[in-house]
Amino acid sequence: MVQACWNLDIDRLLADGGYDSEANHEVGREGLGIRSTVINLNRRGKGKGRKPSPRKWAKTRYRRQMYRRFHRRKYGQRWQSESAISRFKRRLGSALRSRSEPARQRESNMRILTYNTMLLAA
Repeated sequence: MVQACWNLDIDRLLADGGYDSEANHEVGREGLGIRSTVINLNRRGKGKGRKPSPRKWAKTRYRRQMYRRFHRRKYGQRWQSESAISRFKRRLGSALRSRSEPARQRESNMRILTYNTMLLAA
């Protein structure tokens, strides 16, 4: 998240549930100036054969704001990025083979360049 903000301004962040911690919200809002975050609301207790659990509000400031200001239309667009990442991994693999950090960076850059060339050629 921090490295992405070095290259461009981010107004709203669409993220996965793995990034749903108060520390990430705090860094995004206060440190990077991200106006809002949209993370999947994991409503446990609903589903086949389960009773709905009572609604529990988040106890921390930024997570409460996220629940109040949840943008369903914006979150619905997240499938596009998930689809692109999945396609990238299917075509070029999901694991890096390099061991050192500089070599991993070069390998990542080479994969991105290769993928972009593949898209242009198609």
